[in-house]
Amino acid sequence: MDLDLTPEQELLGETVRGVCSRYADLTVVRQMEDDAIGYPSEFWSHLAELGLLGMSIPEEHGGSGMNAIDGAVVYMELGRALAPSPHFVSSVLSAGALLRGGATEVLPGIADGSVIVTPAWLEPSGGFGPAGVTLAAAKEGDGFVLDGAKRHVQFARAAHHLLVLARTAEGVTLLLVDTGAPGVTLTQQMTVASDSQYRVDFSGVRVPASAVVGEPGRGWAIWDQVMHDAIILLAAYAVGGARYALEITTEYSKVRRQFDKPLAAFQALSHYMADAATQIDGAETLVWEAAWAKSVGRSIDRLAPMAKLFACNVFRDTTAMAQQIFGGVGFTVDYDIQLYFRRAKQLQLSWWDSRYLEELVAADVLDRVTA
Repeated sequence: MDLDLTPEQELLGETVRGVCSRYADLTVVRQMEDDAIGYPSEFWSHLAELGLLGMSIPEEHGGSGMNAIDGAVVYMELGRALAPSPHFVSSVLSAGALLRGGATEVLPGIADGSVIVTPAWLEPSGGFGPAGVTLAAAKEGDGFVLDGAKRHVQFARAAHHLLVLARTAEGVTLLLVDTGAPGVTLTQQMTVASDSQYRVDFSGVRVPASAVVGEPGRGWAIWDQVMHDAIILLAAYAVGGARYALEITTEYSKVRRQFDKPLAAFQALSHYMADAATQIDGAETLVWEAAWAKSVGRSIDRLAPMAKLFACNVFRDTTAMAQQIFGGVGFTVDYDIQLYFRRAKQLQLSWWDSRYLEELVAADVLDRVTA
C-alpha cells in the first residue's frame, strides 16, 4: 500500500502551512476567540487566491476540483494551525450540498470568497438524525414561511446565506435563506472552543420557492451524503491538531526538569507520549484510507464515520495527556496546549458526535454480518 504523497500534494501541504503561519498563527487564533465574525479577512483572501475556497467545487463552477486526498492534506495543516475560518461550513458543507442539489449559481461566489454560506442544522433538544429537524417550513403561495430556531450555526454573522434544513410537507428540505431576511435573528453563543457560533431564530421568515435546494423532501438524502464526505476532512483536521499537540508536548518534556532530570526521562511519561504517537499514526492511516476510497468512488459509509470517530477521540486523548504533562500551567492562557485541548473536545462533540458515529458504524457492521 503506497501512502506517499505526490510532489504536488507535498507542495500543497507546505503552501497551506506557510499561509497559516503567516496569516493565521496562534496569536491570531487567540485574537479571534469569541469574535463576532470569527476569522481574519486577510487569511480568507489568501485562501481564495490559492484556490482553496473552491477545492470542493468543480472547475466549471469556478472551483479547483481537488480530490479527497488533496482535501485531507489541506485539512491536516488547518488542524495543525487551528486556523479560524468558515472554510468547512462554506467551502465544504454548503458547497457540497448546493452542488448535489443543483443550485450551482452560488458556487462561483463561494469559490472566490465573495460569498459565505453556512448550514443551519441543529435544533434545541434535537438530535443529529433527520428526526431532529423540526423547524417548520409552511407552504404559503409559491414559497414558504419559516418558524423555529437553530443552534450552533457557525460563522452566521459572517455569512451571506444560511443553508437551512427545514421540515416541509414532503419531509426534510434544504432552503437557501439570506441572513439579513426579515424575521431572522442572530444571537451569539459562547462555546468551549470560543469560536463563532450563533443561535438563529426564524419568525415568519418568507422565502420563495426558488430558495429550495434540490427537491422538497430530498434534503436529508443530500445532507447525509455531504456529511459523510465532509467528516473525512474533520478527521484529517483532528490528526493535524493531535500531531502538533504531541510535538509541543514532547519539546516541553525535554526542557522542563523535575527531580534533577527532564520530564521526558520519566518512563511513565515517555510511554504516554509513545502511545499517543502510535494512536495518531493509526488515525492518520484511517484518514488516508477513507480519503482514498472517496477519491476512487468506493463506499465511505463505514470508513468516514470510523475516521472521524477514531481521529477525534485520539485528538481529545492526546491533548488530555498533554495537559497532564504540562501540569497546571497547561490550563493557563499563556500556553498553547489549552487551545488544542478545548478545540479537541468541541470537535469530538460537533458534526456527528461519538455516539452517533458509533451507531453509524455499528449499523454497517451488523448489516454486513447479516448479509
